[in-house]
Amino acid sequence: MSIVIIKYNAGNIQSVLYALERIGAEAFVTDDPAAIRAASKVIFPGVGEASSAMAYLKERKLDELILSLKQPVLGICLGMQLMCSYSEENDTPCLGIFEEKVLRFQQPEQGAAVKIPQIGWNNIYDLKTSLFSEVKEESYCYFVHSYYAALGAHTIATTDYTKAYSAGLHRDNFYGVQFHPEKSAQVGEQILKNFINLI
Repeated sequence: MSIVIIKYNAGNIQSVLYALERIGAEAFVTDDPAAIRAASKVIFPGVGEASSAMAYLKERKLDELILSLKQPVLGICLGMQLMCSYSEENDTPCLGIFEEKVLRFQQPEQGAAVKIPQIGWNNIYDLKTSLFSEVKEESYCYFVHSYYAALGAHTIATTDYTKAYSAGLHRDNFYGVQFHPEKSAQVGEQILKNFINLI
């Protein structure tokens, strides 16, 4: 089995590599189209800003490559958001794998102000698909983000912060999680193992 992490201008690649090492999985980082196509699993990480990330992908035709992939693909944080149809972050059209739109957190109309970005541990629930096998409802994962994917037809996990939103998305061979499994302790490790075991 070969696991590839797509190399682009995203920030959390090293921590994803370390997390995979901890569960005994080897991966390598590349932007080579042939290597990405040949991999049995592909991870699309991301920490950064949507419009510059999409520009980078388009410049290198990585956007077309990602859309053509047939093996399981996991988007993490910004990676998941870029797999959605559109992001409010600098008015960015995205890959359109998921129909859901990415919106900026707003302060609630009533009640105390909340910190934006959301940084820290939050629980996930309404878990669907084998990506969450052996993960308990209301498990806690680690989040860092100012934008969120709305709930929709492809939602496979939900979280609340100012409102309910998609903590996970799935369509065909494409999966996405808003939280950082590589920073989510044993729950995150289980989710990474489940992804590696997907057929």
